[in-house]
Amino acid sequence: MDFVSLLFYFVIIIPSSIIHEYAHGWVADMLGDPTARYAGRLTIDPRPHIDLWGTLLMPLLLFIATSGRFIFAYAKPVPYNPYNLKDQKWGPVWVGLAGPMANFLLAAAFALVLRLMPYNAISEFLAIIVYANIMLMVFNLVPIPPLDGSKLLYALLPDSAYKVRQFLNQYGFMILLFFVFFMFELIRPIIEGLFKLLVG
Repeated sequence: MDFVSLLFYFVIIIPSSIIHEYAHGWVADMLGDPTARYAGRLTIDPRPHIDLWGTLLMPLLLFIATSGRFIFAYAKPVPYNPYNLKDQKWGPVWVGLAGPMANFLLAAAFALVLRLMPYNAISEFLAIIVYANIMLMVFNLVPIPPLDGSKLLYALLPDSAYKVRQFLNQYGFMILLFFVFFMFELIRPIIEGLFKLLVG
């Protein structure tokens, strides 16, 4: 990834992360939990969503540590209270999936524009938007806390698997770091396959 592409990617992934978080809060609000709205987080104004570590410092460190192979950012998580949701089992799942779905819709919309327009100077920029949002979607669906995919995993686990939940809640972040640095290549084919599918 050259410097110009990296700059575009960094500029794109932060707004995409903010929209991702907004989607969590919006769906939670629709399902009965107004916490994000009361906290002033149901906005696409980036200022309430920026996290110094997750939005600015971590992406730069990941880019350096992985020699440009991987960059990821997240916005400040939107607060929500799952106990306010009308559906206590599946409500958290829908809230969790809202973020990745928002990224998919962004990727699909820009991919459609890319397909319909003739190739020109902004085509590569549009392609980076598509790729960044697909990457955010797929990565967040990995079932490791605190990623969104863990909400679906928890809903599918039987009640008897409470020790699995305890283990993941306690060690999830360390497992996630291991995944990022040593196992990310497992999901790269999925990211690239979806990218090719959308952009043609």
